Amino acid sequence: MSLSLFKSSESKLVAAKGQIAAKMDGEIVILNSNSGVYYGLNPIGATIWNLIQQPKTFAEVRDAILTKYQVSSEQCQSDLLSLIEQLQSEGLIQIINEANP
Repeated sequence: MSLSLFKSSESKLVAAKGQIAAKMDGEIVILNSNSGVYYGLNPIGATIWNLIQQPKTFAEVRDAILTKYQVSSEQCQSDLLSLIEQLQSEGLIQIINEANP
């Protein structure tokens, strides 16, 4: 995974509109309204999902996770990129590039 998903450091992540999410025991369950498929996020994924309800840069999300959880910067970045790629491929998030909002 690489930061090439983002065209600039100002690119923002945001949850795609129309997704239905519910909290369950510290986790989040998301219903993709287009496909009808459910997805589950663990507590860290749930934190990320909650953060991106409003557009946030990758750095803002990464820094919030590093502040809240004890994880190395390298591991956090790698795991975050992996999750972003999965969520984007399922149509659950959008990456808004400043040149192409």
